[in-house]
Amino acid sequence: MKRVLLKLSGEALAGDKKTGFDEATVIKVAKQVKSLIDEGIQVGIVIGGGNFWRGRTSENIDRTKADQIGMLATVMNCIYVSEIFRATGMMTQILTPFECGAFSKLFTKDRAMKYFEKNMVVFFAGGIGHPYFSTDTATVLRAVEIEADYILLAKAVDGVYDSDPKSNPNAVKYNEISIQEVIDKKLAVVDMTASIMCMENKIPMLVFALGEENSIVNTVKGNFNGTKVTV
Repeated sequence: MKRVLLKLSGEALAGDKKTGFDEATVIKVAKQVKSLIDEGIQVGIVIGGGNFWRGRTSENIDRTKADQIGMLATVMNCIYVSEIFRATGMMTQILTPFECGAFSKLFTKDRAMKYFEKNMVVFFAGGIGHPYFSTDTATVLRAVEIEADYILLAKAVDGVYDSDPKSNPNAVKYNEISIQEVIDKKLAVVDMTASIMCMENKIPMLVFALGEENSIVNTVKGNFNGTKVTV
């Protein structure tokens, strides 16, 4: 792999606390990403906002405003994780699809590619900048734009199952599945918009548990216990 887009769920970064950050978890992620950078692999990162905000569960907040709060949650996540990465010895930059003062720079593909060439880890914060689109969609969109070889989906669960393993102890895990099957069976690896975009642009995904030892590095090297979503 030359270039990958890593999607980190906010919940996974929160560890057992389920909210906020678990710094030990973030440091482990940083050390793994640094080993990829040291090997010449370019890494872009999208982080969800679920460790701070689950706006769709509220009936009292307009959906557009709830999604905007979620976008800002992802900006906070990227600022925090970016700083941990820098403390681990990497150069980073945060790009957003909207002006965010001194916190980030405005996203363009050219700008992102320039940072990759400088061996920087590029964080794509703020989703796509519009409501009704999830960070799943932002992940696939950015992966297409930066011409990523793979999308790495680091989740709290260790792959794709035929049903929710949290509620069904007999759920069966897939070692490999096509994105068409994911869509047909509505398996919700990523949301439907992101799934269709992945299929149309032929971007494969590797789904794995962030909590497993050295999971990011192992996934890139092909030694992982997750699910490969093919195109």
